[in-house]
Amino acid sequence: MMLRIYDSAVRELRSFVPLTPGRVSIYVCGPTVQSAPHIGHLRSALVYDLWRRWLTHRGYAVTLVRNVTDVDDKVLDLATETEPWWARAYRVETEFARSYAALGVLPPTHEPRTSGHIPQALTLIERLLRRGHAYVAGDGSGDVYFDVSSWQAYGTLTRQTPDAVADPDEGPGGAKTDPRDFALWKGAKPSDPASVRWRSPWGTGRPGWHIQCSAMSQHYLGRAFDIHGGGLDLRFPHHENELAQSTAAGEEFAKYWVHNGLVTVGGQKMAKSLDNSLYADELLRRVGPATLRYYLLSAHYRSALDYQQEALAHAEAAVTRIATFRRRARTQLANTASDVPKPPIAFAAALDDDLNVPAALAVLHDHVRAGNIALDSGDAAAAMSAYESVLAMTEVLGAEPGGFTTAPRADVQSSTISTLVEVLLANRSHARDAGDFSTADRIRNELASAGIAIQDHTSGTTWTQA
Repeated sequence: MMLRIYDSAVRELRSFVPLTPGRVSIYVCGPTVQSAPHIGHLRSALVYDLWRRWLTHRGYAVTLVRNVTDVDDKVLDLATETEPWWARAYRVETEFARSYAALGVLPPTHEPRTSGHIPQALTLIERLLRRGHAYVAGDGSGDVYFDVSSWQAYGTLTRQTPDAVADPDEGPGGAKTDPRDFALWKGAKPSDPASVRWRSPWGTGRPGWHIQCSAMSQHYLGRAFDIHGGGLDLRFPHHENELAQSTAAGEEFAKYWVHNGLVTVGGQKMAKSLDNSLYADELLRRVGPATLRYYLLSAHYRSALDYQQEALAHAEAAVTRIATFRRRARTQLANTASDVPKPPIAFAAALDDDLNVPAALAVLHDHVRAGNIALDSGDAAAAMSAYESVLAMTEVLGAEPGGFTTAPRADVQSSTISTLVEVLLANRSHARDAGDFSTADRIRNELASAGIAIQDHTSGTTWTQA
């Protein structure tokens, strides 16, 4: 059966044909690391983890890029004197990594951070300026904006006309010539710390939110890639703006657009103002990773998932039924299952149909029931057949009971802090070269406040972590 995928751009199911035979490239918008992960973050990560697992099972070599937005207004606003923005971003990112690992989410092929890809963003902005699709604000702020009026295809992803849209994150008026325009580069504000000011032809500053993903997807996946994923709430303005700026710059960009549904609580969107956010650590302590993974995957990925405590109880009961059958089968069948069991045709057909997990789970539980009946009746052959099928299906779903780890990935932690420190040291070096010793001293002090000691040598600068 041909794998079909629902393309949000055309709003219909399409046969999946990758750009390169045998290979699949996926870019997923990851978290803005401002605060602890909640259930919505977990669901999104699990959806694309399952896409990656199923495509790999189907024989594709999958490259999955999931970015981390560490340079953002929200992160900066929450920084304090004792915890600079980059230290907060690192701490929160490790919380995400720990939660993902606990749920059995496979690490992405690449996990780029905004702070490590400023040159790529600058290159893309300069190309848009040359092509006439961007302009530098005339107020001396150093801001650079995308000119929506210059790109008639704007609005095609969300089926809106250019005249009817404006980016709600951008705000009205100001230095923009059109309220629909959005920031590609944000000139430094007096309140911005030195560690978040990068040099550009238009003055020091930092990239806007949207340009970051376009720059990173192009850097790791090229001018065209297969699937762009993210939460439904990112379709506008984030993904619409990504598509506009990337195609206006001459890129082909994504062939398929995939969006997962959101998690609500009592029919309401999670929000700090409503005090209804469900945080990952709390849920993992309450129900355990196997139950939480099963619950979050149990609804179709495109549908909204309204959190209900009773649904978690049902998920726990379902995971227990699967685990109980597996234990019985191992005990009674002397564990003679084949080395590489294959999932049933009906299960594969369900996942080939736009990752229809509810239908796939129905097949899984049919085999659990059939296996238990076979064990009760002493039919070893039928029981073994059911057992092998259950093993294959739980492996594909990443839902093997008790099979997850709660340990954080040390390599992620190490590479994260190293990247951030090296970026700051590069900024300090630039400041010293320019004779801006007050900025260089501020960066040293910010590092010291986060437990990073630096030593200057004739051959360069080294650092150690307290």
